[in-house]
Amino acid sequence: MKQELNIVEQKYNVNLEDRIAKNGHEPLVIWFTGLSGSGKSTLANVLQNHLFNENKQVYVLDGDNIRSGLNSDLDFSENGRIENIRRISEVAKLLSQAGFIVITAFISPFESDREKAKQIIGSCFREVYIKASIETCETRDVKGLYKKARNGEIKNFTGLDSPFEEPKSPDLIINTSETSIEESLAQLLTLTNKI
Repeated sequence: MKQELNIVEQKYNVNLEDRIAKNGHEPLVIWFTGLSGSGKSTLANVLQNHLFNENKQVYVLDGDNIRSGLNSDLDFSENGRIENIRRISEVAKLLSQAGFIVITAFISPFESDREKAKQIIGSCFREVYIKASIETCETRDVKGLYKKARNGEIKNFTGLDSPFEEPKSPDLIINTSETSIEESLAQLLTLTNKI
C-alpha cells in the first residue's frame, strides 16, 4: 500500500503568462530522438546558439550531461532507460513552466517512453526525429561507442543489440545523412517561429 505523502501544490504570484510576457516568447520543448551519432547534440547546440543570440530563454538537456549528474544512478537496462526518460520529461516540464525553450537530445529509443514524455510535458511538446543510417552514425562515432558495442564491451547498445523504435508521427524529421547543418537549422526554426 502506497503511503500518503501529504503533498499540496504551492502557488506563487509569478505565473507562466508573466514569464511569456517578460521573455517575449512561449515555452516549447523540442524533443530530439535518434540513434547515437545521428546529430542530436550537434543540432541542439546549433539551435541553442541561434535562439540564444535572438535573446530567447533556451536550455539544452543532453543525454551524457544528465547521466553524469541527475541520472548517474541509472543503468542502461530497459528499466533504467525508462526512468531516465521519465526524469528528463519532468525536468523539461519544469523548465517549460519557467518559460524556457527546452531542447532535449536523448536517444529515447522506445515509442511508449516518448508518448509518456509528451503526456508529462503537455501541449508545448514537439518531437523531432534526427534520422541517420546506422552506417552514417558509425562513421561519426567520435566516442568509439559503436566499436565497443560491436566488440562486446557495451551491452544493450541502441541500434545494434537493443531496438530503436522510429517515431510514428513526429512533428519533424531531419535526415542528417542527406541534410547539412544549415539546412537542418532552417527546418528546426520552423518549429520555433510559431511561438
